[in-house]
Amino acid sequence: MLDELKPHLVELRKRLGISVAVVFVMFFVCFSFWEPLLQWMIAPLEEVLPAGSSVIFTKVQEPFFTAIKVAFFAGFILSLPVIFWQFWLFVAPGLYEHEKHLVVPFVFFATLMFLSGATFCYYAVIPIGFDFLINFGDALFTALPSIGEYVGFFTKLLIAFGIAFEMPVITFFLAKLGLVDDKTLKGFFRYAVIFIFIFSALLTPPDVITQFLMAGPMIILYGVSILIAKSVNPASEDQEEEEEDFEEDEEETKKNKNTEDEEDENDIG
Repeated sequence: MLDELKPHLVELRKRLGISVAVVFVMFFVCFSFWEPLLQWMIAPLEEVLPAGSSVIFTKVQEPFFTAIKVAFFAGFILSLPVIFWQFWLFVAPGLYEHEKHLVVPFVFFATLMFLSGATFCYYAVIPIGFDFLINFGDALFTALPSIGEYVGFFTKLLIAFGIAFEMPVITFFLAKLGLVDDKTLKGFFRYAVIFIFIFSALLTPPDVITQFLMAGPMIILYGVSILIAKSVNPASEDQEEEEEDFEEDEEETKKNKNTEDEEDENDIG
C-alpha cells in the first residue's frame, strides 16, 4: 500500500514545494513595500476610530513581525494562481483527457472567486463589523487597537471569505469527479444553512449584521452550486424516482401511524 502511495506523495511534495517557493518569492517582493500595504489594511479601521484613538503596538518586536505578516499575506494573494495551478496538476492524472484542458478556467475562476470574497469582506463586512466593535462602549473605554492583533484578525477574515466564495468552484470539481449531484445538494440544503450560520458566527465579529453579510452570500452561492452540479453531474432519472418513491412511502407511513393513533384514542374513549 505504501508503494502505491509513494508516487502520489512525491508528486504532492513537488507541488507543495513549488507553491511554497512562489509564496516566498512574492513575500520578498511585497516586503519591499509593506508600508503601503499596511496602510491599505488599516484604512477601514482608521475610518471608524473615534477621536483620541489611534493604532498602537505594545511589544518591541510587534512592528517587525507585523510587517512580515503583511508581506506574507500579500505574497499569498499574489501566488494564488500558481497555487491553484499546482493543485490542478496534482489531481490532473485522475481526470479524463478532455477534463485536463479545464486548467485555465479552473485557475481563473478559483482565483476570481477568492478575490471576490476578500473584496466583499473588505468593502462590506469589515467597515460594519469594526464600527460595531470599536464604538461599542466608547463612552466608557478608549480604543487603542494593537496593530499586530488587528492585522491577524483582518487577514483571517479576508481568507475566510475568500475560502467561502470558493464553494461553486469546489462544487464544480466534485461534480466532475461524480462525488456530488444536484439532488445530493438539494437534500443537504437545510443542514447546509445551519452549518453556514455556524461557520459565519465563528469567523465574523459578534454582531448579527456581519454574520448575515457572510451567511447570505454563502447561501446564494450554495444555490449557484446546485445549478452548477445540475449542469455538470445531474442526478439520474432512476435516482429521482427512487427518492420520490421513498418520500411517498414516508408520507404513507405517517398517514397510517396517524390513523392508528386516532383509532387507539377512539377505543380508549
